Amino acid sequence: MPDLMMSIEENTGQIRLNRPQALNALTGAMIDGLFEQLTDWVDSPAVERVVISGQGRAFCAGADVRELRNIVLAGTADPVDFLCREYRLDQLIASYPKPLQMRLHGIVMGGGCGLSLHSQDRQITADAALGMPETIIGLWPDVGMLYELSRLPGEVGAYLALTGLTVSGAEAYQLGLVDVLADDRDESGRPAGQLVQPSVPDRLDWCATTLAGDDIVAMVEALEGSGDPICRASAAAIRQRSPLSVATSLAALRRAKAMTLKEVFAQDLQLGAFFLGQPDFVEGVRAQLIDRDHQPHWSYSALEELTPANIAAAFGD
Repeated sequence: MPDLMMSIEENTGQIRLNRPQALNALTGAMIDGLFEQLTDWVDSPAVERVVISGQGRAFCAGADVRELRNIVLAGTADPVDFLCREYRLDQLIASYPKPLQMRLHGIVMGGGCGLSLHSQDRQITADAALGMPETIIGLWPDVGMLYELSRLPGEVGAYLALTGLTVSGAEAYQLGLVDVLADDRDESGRPAGQLVQPSVPDRLDWCATTLAGDDIVAMVEALEGSGDPICRASAAAIRQRSPLSVATSLAALRRAKAMTLKEVFAQDLQLGAFFLGQPDFVEGVRAQLIDRDHQPHWSYSALEELTPANIAAAFGD
């Protein structure tokens, strides 16, 4: 298929995401094609290892949420099926029985993180931008990523999950989200794979005190009252996002710390069924990616309006 370039070269299965005009966002067809090819190569004696990379200025900007939004609006199919197929692919990669290397560069966000960061060999260029921006479109950091985020030092995971802001490739290496920091890209646009030392400030203690705890309102108010400009900017970013998404993401992050990766994916399916039935997803994608007015009208106007029952409902409690 044109959106996936797949070949076998010197016993290496090569897959390149080839939808650069859409930053390699994963359509349902791409997700199915990746799953089928990777499954076929498991038993192929011609393939000893697999390398996955992306064409253009992104590895992968995530799942194609425009397509997912259209499924929700059409009402003719279950939108959770899209997530089931995506999570099935991510879990196959997480447990892949052959060496599988991810070559990350440029934009690596959302579903692009789920596709790559559960694998055993993750290379990234220093100037890449990696993040989970789902709260700005009325979702939560899914694709199993709360497993990794909940285990980051301090409260960096809470920072990334709630603000949706990015870290560089060098910072992702410093945090342990990837394995190799590549110094440059080779002539094909892939990371060259030479290890370099990151030269970034130590940000492992970002807002560690104010982001600890389970009371999202108290946390944001503490950030807003901080003398640290990073904390105040974090609060402003959180306030722009869906209050329901932010509050639920914090609760899901805390739960994920005691879960296996498989259990986090199960939680994601529960949350997916909930959020795809809420108006914030359709509205968030409209504001960010369709009309691009960046003026979403959320179902709750502020975090202060939410009750514990609102959040518990997302988990089926």
